[in-house]
Amino acid sequence: MAQSRRVERVASLIRREVSELLRAGIRDDRVSHGLVSITHVEVAGDLQHCRIFVSVFGSDADRDQAMAGLQSATAYVKGELSRRLKMRRTPEVVFVLDQGIERGTSVLSLLNRLERERDSKAGSDDSPAAELPEP
Repeated sequence: MAQSRRVERVASLIRREVSELLRAGIRDDRVSHGLVSITHVEVAGDLQHCRIFVSVFGSDADRDQAMAGLQSATAYVKGELSRRLKMRRTPEVVFVLDQGIERGTSVLSLLNRLERERDSKAGSDDSPAAELPEP
């Protein structure tokens, strides 16, 4: 139980520090092409590996460039984490593209489109021409 709290605490610290690095530390222009945000951080139980899930708002090209910039900044991020967190051993960092928000947005837009289509069909069915004559 204590180990899981420690892992969660380390994940929270990593998320905070990497968010700060995204805002002011990483100078790679590719990272600033899209709006990059951290959605989730997973740290292994032995604190040796860390997966940082990021969401990139922008075009596919922006997303690809931002991920390439993050991949090239991995050593810098690990060094900064080591310096800031003062851990005995800093976990290996891997950036992973999280497309959950994009999927959610596309599902919502599809639902909105279906609702508009249903409303437009319902509006056309209410016209007097659509009524059936009574026997």
